[in-house]
Amino acid sequence: MSKIEWTNETWNPVTGCTKYSEGCQNCYAERMTKRLAAMGQEKYKNGFNKVVFHQEELNRDFGGKSKMIFVNSMSDTFHADISKIRISRILEYCSFNKQHIFQILTKRAARIREFSYPPNVWLGVTVEKENYKNRIEFLRHTDAKVKFLSCEPLLGDLGKLDLTGIDWVIVGGESGTGARPMHPDWVRNIQKQCQEQNVPFFFKQWGEWIAAKQNPPFTIEDPIYSKLSAKIMLKDGSIIDGIFPKDVKKWEKQTGRSIDNKRGVIILKTGKKKVRAVLDGKEYKEFPKILQKEEN
Repeated sequence: MSKIEWTNETWNPVTGCTKYSEGCQNCYAERMTKRLAAMGQEKYKNGFNKVVFHQEELNRDFGGKSKMIFVNSMSDTFHADISKIRISRILEYCSFNKQHIFQILTKRAARIREFSYPPNVWLGVTVEKENYKNRIEFLRHTDAKVKFLSCEPLLGDLGKLDLTGIDWVIVGGESGTGARPMHPDWVRNIQKQCQEQNVPFFFKQWGEWIAAKQNPPFTIEDPIYSKLSAKIMLKDGSIIDGIFPKDVKKWEKQTGRSIDNKRGVIILKTGKKKVRAVLDGKEYKEFPKILQKEEN
């Protein structure tokens, strides 16, 4: 079983990776690899920075009951150190196990057009900031039956999105040590465009930080705020450190600057588990339409 909300299980024929873009800064797979290696698990003995292909995993039996299986949660299938032949073997395994859906997610989008994908492979690219939107174009020009975006950890406003040919969008904030906060307006922008372009939207999590008030205007009187680590986050992603809610008015007077719902929000460090993935009072756990049709 997997704790990842949009899949049932994980499968790792490849372990190890190297950091590639800004979303990799606080990589959960790196933290998990260290933990598993310390526990004596043979598969992770080489550490995180050594990319290893595990041939024996191609004999894995996931059973006959249909599942959604996330491929290489502890690596990147299209890492430069994985040969084209080995990637093809992974895809062949997926093809032979037609009862399951295999979800492959990558940041290394430039390689994905080199392959043909079985109908039961969902192919996705990570788009954590606007300057990585070119990955969508690589994805759009593959033959994958289901194409999806993972905007996690979402690190900025993605601006205008062309979701033509995209079947699903997942959004989530960062969790774990050193997690960076996510502005609610960034999430709203994506959700609105998904709705307008009729693309299923899955909101996974806020992460370690959440806006004190998702709906403006925020208030600073609530005593709970003084018990949590709090900062002010501007819409461009910049953080005003050392400002706690009870000090906002004093700070405004001293600096002559104003913090309102158009310029910034108070963010609180609550931890991932304490906050539901709710955007403006609503949960979004939508899946690709192809899955909805099969269930019906």
